[in-house]
Amino acid sequence: MCLATVSPEGEPAARIVLLAGFDRQGFRFFTSYDSQKAHHLDATPCGALVWYWPPGRQIRATGAVRRVSAAEADTFWETRPREHQLSVWASPQSSVVAGRTVLEERLAATTTRFGNLVVPRPPNWGGYLLAPDLFEFWRQSDDRLHDRHRYRSVNGQWLIEYLAP
Repeated sequence: MCLATVSPEGEPAARIVLLAGFDRQGFRFFTSYDSQKAHHLDATPCGALVWYWPPGRQIRATGAVRRVSAAEADTFWETRPREHQLSVWASPQSSVVAGRTVLEERLAATTTRFGNLVVPRPPNWGGYLLAPDLFEFWRQSDDRLHDRHRYRSVNGQWLIEYLAP
């Protein structure tokens, strides 16, 4: 899914992230707390998500964002392949590095460091939950009168609106 955030200075940023799970509370994704997206979300705890799939359908969701608990982050961490866990330890996400060779050397050192041990979740890695207060469903139409339905949470109730394309 595409996650959009805004910096403390009001600059937008968007990137693709893995939807790690969803339920009645919202949508979960995980990242380094040192990443740009984490800095944005910690300063301005709201975001937007977009899913697109051909031919011609899209869903948007917006809402408040909060960090998930350490226990929830641990549970998700344990489902990740070992290679992914090691690369999180080896890669200082969003930091400038001299090149891929640096990352490969860091990964080799990290792999040696942990050997056959269980790889623990780094303290600077965890998850976020976006609790939606708005959904928009869009479906393309050949006559350009695309279908758009918006669901907005108003006082705990979902208001359904049909929008002009």
